[in-house]
Amino acid sequence: MFFRHAPLVAALAGLALLNGCAGNVKQDEKMAAHPSLNNEDFYEVHHEGRVYLFDDAQTYRAFLSTGETPFRLTRIAAGPQGETLVFGLAKADKEKSAGIAMVDMYDGKLKGADDFYGEMSMDGRIYVFSSYDDMAQVRATGEASLRYTEIGAGPQGQTVVYVLNETTKKAKPVALIDAFHKANMN
Repeated sequence: MFFRHAPLVAALAGLALLNGCAGNVKQDEKMAAHPSLNNEDFYEVHHEGRVYLFDDAQTYRAFLSTGETPFRLTRIAAGPQGETLVFGLAKADKEKSAGIAMVDMYDGKLKGADDFYGEMSMDGRIYVFSSYDDMAQVRATGEASLRYTEIGAGPQGQTVVYVLNETTKKAKPVALIDAFHKANMN
């Protein structure tokens, strides 16, 4: 059941706060000049023939605690294995017909940020990513060919799979492990 990430809820709030509030004046000026693309994080839950997708940590946290998202965009049988895709929309995106970051990322129209963080809950495991391209590859194939695995390291004792790539495969993914633990602290 996808609610097994309940301890993740509080930690994601902290991560979102870190991502949103850690800037200084120059960073704030840069953000004002170049609005955020909302492509720095992505969350995905595979459950009972549906794939739930989120680019907003607050919406994702609410989904984990309730199993619902108040605003959604649904694509029936559009997933990699014919699953229904449910894009959990933030309130700000509910009236948009285009320009929704997670939809554009999923459709290949928007690349993930260089400083990307992603989580995918699938088959009783939590996959953690530092690249959206790696996340899309695992979504398409169902496997992470390069990985570092910690059995029982998830919030409810799930196996956590840190997905690696040709660039990151030679060393233990310490920064990614740290980001996951920070995001999942109680």
